[in-house]
Amino acid sequence: MNKPPVIFIAGPTGVGKSAVAMAFAGLATPEAVEIVACDAIQVYREVAIASDKPSSEMRRQVRHHLLDVVSVVEEFNAARYRALAVAAVDDILARGKQPVIVGGSGMYMMALLDGLFEEGGASESLRVALEGRELSGLYAELQRVDPQAAAKISSNDKKRIVRALEVFHATGVPMSVQQKKREGLWGKHDIRIIGLERPRAELYRRVEARVDAMFDAGLVDEVKGLLRRPLSLTAARIIGVPEIKGVLNGEYDLERARYLIKLHTRHYVKRQMTWFRKDKRLQWLVPGPNETAPETAQRIKDMI
Repeated sequence: MNKPPVIFIAGPTGVGKSAVAMAFAGLATPEAVEIVACDAIQVYREVAIASDKPSSEMRRQVRHHLLDVVSVVEEFNAARYRALAVAAVDDILARGKQPVIVGGSGMYMMALLDGLFEEGGASESLRVALEGRELSGLYAELQRVDPQAAAKISSNDKKRIVRALEVFHATGVPMSVQQKKREGLWGKHDIRIIGLERPRAELYRRVEARVDAMFDAGLVDEVKGLLRRPLSLTAARIIGVPEIKGVLNGEYDLERARYLIKLHTRHYVKRQMTWFRKDKRLQWLVPGPNETAPETAQRIKDMI
């Protein structure tokens, strides 16, 4: 029996991905679809409101994966996500179900689709030594040991130059060669990637309404609880955490925090769209202003 296609429903924060994914699952035979979250924040167990995590009712209706994976005191990255997500997709397909990957993390989506290359165990001392050298000398060395990588990196981008040299010195293999060995789901499965998009003004209205709803749901208390823990660097940067921390530190009032969260979320949406638009594999779909999630889901089903 042929395996069902692997569906990605991608797009920026607030575009309506979760509702559409749930509606898409509702179009299928009961329990035939399982959702895999592709979200850098929803992996944290203690973050429900700030991550706009699917409700317990949604999870009862459709099985979800990659939610509540780690605590906020732990670091989490694309490599760890990829390992867990690949295992989830393989398991879903092995049971004859259809995986639907849903989320707005472009880095995680790329890791799952295209894989990641191993950078090797570069030491802190190597990194410090490289960072202490003159930029011109670093770039000249990169041109010598990995000309393909050098051609893609600006001669002024010291961070990326150091990273490429780290890879070479730690592994003995140029980064450009290792990148070509990356393996992901792309090319191994029948994959359809649907990008949801809305007019910017409409999307910003949805984002701002969602922020207001988060405050109504208890965002401040959730963040207070998070700040009692030794947050990892990634968890400490969750939108909502630093802004409300400013209120608790007496730097500004709650309305200022609300404004900043809306502002920073809009900026994040712009970065998400910039990332997704670079990937020409996405098939874009713009829901109508009065279009329901089931109607959008039907359009996706027709597309694939």
